[in-house]
Amino acid sequence: MVGTIINAAAILFGGVAGLTAKKQLPLAHQTALKILLGAFTVYVGLSAAWQGLHGGFLQILKQLGIVLLSLMLGNLTGKLLRIQKSLNRLGQYAKQEISEATADNRSRFSEGFITGSILFCLTPIAVLGSLQDGLGDNFKPLAAKAVMDGLATMAFVSAFGWGVTVAVIPVVAWQGTISLLAGLARPWLEKYSLSDPINATAGLLVFCVALIIFELKKIELADYLPSLIYAPLLTWMWR
Repeated sequence: MVGTIINAAAILFGGVAGLTAKKQLPLAHQTALKILLGAFTVYVGLSAAWQGLHGGFLQILKQLGIVLLSLMLGNLTGKLLRIQKSLNRLGQYAKQEISEATADNRSRFSEGFITGSILFCLTPIAVLGSLQDGLGDNFKPLAAKAVMDGLATMAFVSAFGWGVTVAVIPVVAWQGTISLLAGLARPWLEKYSLSDPINATAGLLVFCVALIIFELKKIELADYLPSLIYAPLLTWMWR
């Protein structure tokens, strides 16, 4: 739950800062922050993936094979379920709400709340970070998300008012529930050595978030979320 608390605090801080600040963060500072955030996300993702691999050389190769196969099967399943396309439609709705928001219409509490909830909750890193927070007490992915959400809140409150900050409630409910459920499943997963493949797979997906931040490659990350189910399943079968 530590990562969710950090995320919630960043949204609240971003809302207060956005409502009280007289001007936005300079472009140079935004660029520098983007680079730092991307570098931090690379470190978080790769370190989590590495920590999920154990044993000798052949054992690590086997684990990597499971992770890669999980990613392939997960991506195929995600495309069949149209996960990314469904999220894209919600994202387009949020984008339309943002474009329609004007300085003369700042009292749109419900629109701000809905838009913030979609943007802050329905992202792959919300699921990935919450899982890692619950399974391995790794709050770093959600800390990276907190920075992005805080900056987004600063920008959105100027158009929507403080309704955006109230989106912190579904964020805490959604991410907190995932972390708590992962924490409850953690003893059983660790007993059968199934938490490491989940963390390794999630770590590689978090690394992909950095590629998106740096705008190096467009990745339909949500379609890979089923990989988190395939990873422990394949590990269980391939003993």
